[in-house]
Amino acid sequence: MANWQEIKKMGLDEILTESIGTLALNKVRTGLAMLGVIIGIGSVITLVSLGQASQKSVENQIKSLGANLITVSPAGQNVGGVRGAAGGGTTLTLADAEAIENSSEVSTVTAVSPEYTGRSQVTAGRNNTNTQIYGVVPEYLTVRNVSVANGSFISGQHVSSQAKVAVLGPTVVEDLFGKGANPVGQSIRIEGQNFTIIGVTETKGGTGFQNQDDRIFVPLTTAQKVLYGVSHLSSIAVNAISEDVVDLAKNQIGYLLLDRHKLKSPEEADFSFFSLTDILSTASEVTGTFTTLLSGIAAISLIVGGIGIMNIMLVTVTERTREIGLRKALGAKNRIITAQFLVESIIITFTGGFIGIMLGIGISYFLANSMSLPFTMSISSVLLAFGVSVAIGMVFGRYPAQKAANLEPIEALRYE
Repeated sequence: MANWQEIKKMGLDEILTESIGTLALNKVRTGLAMLGVIIGIGSVITLVSLGQASQKSVENQIKSLGANLITVSPAGQNVGGVRGAAGGGTTLTLADAEAIENSSEVSTVTAVSPEYTGRSQVTAGRNNTNTQIYGVVPEYLTVRNVSVANGSFISGQHVSSQAKVAVLGPTVVEDLFGKGANPVGQSIRIEGQNFTIIGVTETKGGTGFQNQDDRIFVPLTTAQKVLYGVSHLSSIAVNAISEDVVDLAKNQIGYLLLDRHKLKSPEEADFSFFSLTDILSTASEVTGTFTTLLSGIAAISLIVGGIGIMNIMLVTVTERTREIGLRKALGAKNRIITAQFLVESIIITFTGGFIGIMLGIGISYFLANSMSLPFTMSISSVLLAFGVSVAIGMVFGRYPAQKAANLEPIEALRYE
């Protein structure tokens, strides 16, 4: 034991050295005190990372549909004074789409894709399927962010000549020709008419009516005139210059269509807008809230860990009562005693926080790969978690440290 002169001159280096030595003598107790912090920090980092990875995955899936996509749909038809669901009307025409593309009033658009959709029974030999038929133009590829895996897509010549050609989605190929088949050059029958397959699109995924692979694409004019006998459009898909101008593009297109349809105000609009930025914003809010909730639950274990540290340090104070009394009798100041125990507490949380961070990063990486999610790690969340771990040591270690410093030397020396 150092004499009172050495204790009086004791600096931070000596305090650190003695604190580490004391903790090393009680490895099991120190490990148990660290465990709560390790679990808390590791859980927070893992959940934040997985939450951000899930959010990124959702954003990527939505953006794969076209980040700057705006869909203009006709308003529902009025039947007996009651307006039907959006998309059920016949108010949009090919001339509207051409006006959007060519008008000087619309300066925020890069591509326009007029579309007509129907549903038909399709056969190939003895196989058949009921699927969506999309009448499209070449710009559909750009606007809808679609790629061709085999063959080619609908061309301008196909549209102008009302050609009976079709591009199939992967699910349709599997239903009609079997998995892994290449049907390019073969024929299918739609509404009793033969169509030659010229291409197959890349897989995009989805389920049910939203399955983007369960579709057949034909020239727009062929869908309108040959298959369904209509002159209107189901929708007009528009690609804005960037996500920042989506709202401006809606306004420009909206006022153009109001003027074309001889309508006086937006309240009378016979069309409606839908954009992926709306879904993206909502999805980000939902996943962000869910991540925050889970992180809050995980953070409770940090408080539990802090209480555990405080209990361990209180036990340590009790066990070292005679030592504390002897040091105070030799002249050790209260601040030295306080610093001694506070540093021990901070070392526990500092080390536990570091281990928890490494553990959290490792588990996050493993789970992200297992769940096919993009691995993301926020440096700010790591630094915050580390700062919280040190703060816990200071907050929960302060009471035991002050209790040790406030012991009366005579009473402490008498303690058995």
